[in-house]
Amino acid sequence: MKNIFLCGFMGCGKSTVGAELSSLLSMKFIDMDKYIEQKVGKTIPEIFEKYGEKRFREYEQAAAAELASKSGLVVATGGGAVLSDKNTAAFKSGGIIVFIDVPLEVIAKRLEGDTSRPLLQREDKFAALRELYEKRMPFYRKAADLIVSNNDNAPAVTVAQKIASSPKIKKLLG
Repeated sequence: MKNIFLCGFMGCGKSTVGAELSSLLSMKFIDMDKYIEQKVGKTIPEIFEKYGEKRFREYEQAAAAELASKSGLVVATGGGAVLSDKNTAAFKSGGIIVFIDVPLEVIAKRLEGDTSRPLLQREDKFAALRELYEKRMPFYRKAADLIVSNNDNAPAVTVAQKIASSPKIKKLLG
């Protein structure tokens, strides 16, 4: 059985949708950021602070290769994971990439008051968010085997059901 890799911008719901999807499909759920934290023994903000983004991306690449070599997983990837061609290739070799597409305004509302995102620790958070969002969108679209839009801020279970009922997912799981 292949894997399902969920990609998308921070706050798009990869972790909550992933947990629902794994339950619907009787697959194991892994949050890639939590997986990295467990391996390294530090939180993502601590990794960024102590080692920098470059080292974090190295940990992320190792995690992508490890997870892609397994099977029967629903993986919530990190928000920047598919910016790396190596990660995207690993995910594709291990399964299918599903992009959860959520409008910037919805994400901004979800991330209001969130101080746990290292890349948003700037004076003007919305400007930082918009800049990152616009930079990453083409990567998500290019990497995706399946795009699921959540323009209406539907509950995670609804998005998970949309993904599970997709012909591409049904074909993948045989």
